[in-house]
Amino acid sequence: MKLNPFMGSAVAMSALVLALSACQKQEGPAEKAGKEIDQASEKAAEQLKEATDKLGQELEKAGEKMQDATRDNDK
Repeated sequence: MKLNPFMGSAVAMSALVLALSACQKQEGPAEKAGKEIDQASEKAAEQLKEATDKLGQELEKAGEKMQDATRDNDK
């Protein structure tokens, strides 16, 4: 049986696709745990940023109140 060039190319491409799909690395438990740790640390960092932003705003308000109180005492 003689294969024409198109059939030969199709067979070669099919073999290549099969070989590459078989080589894909599956994610193991350590990699899954690592991703979960990464997500948890990103979430914690975001929450920490939000908390420090809120604290900064509260400190700024407290400083303004102290300045106002000082001005009132100087009058």
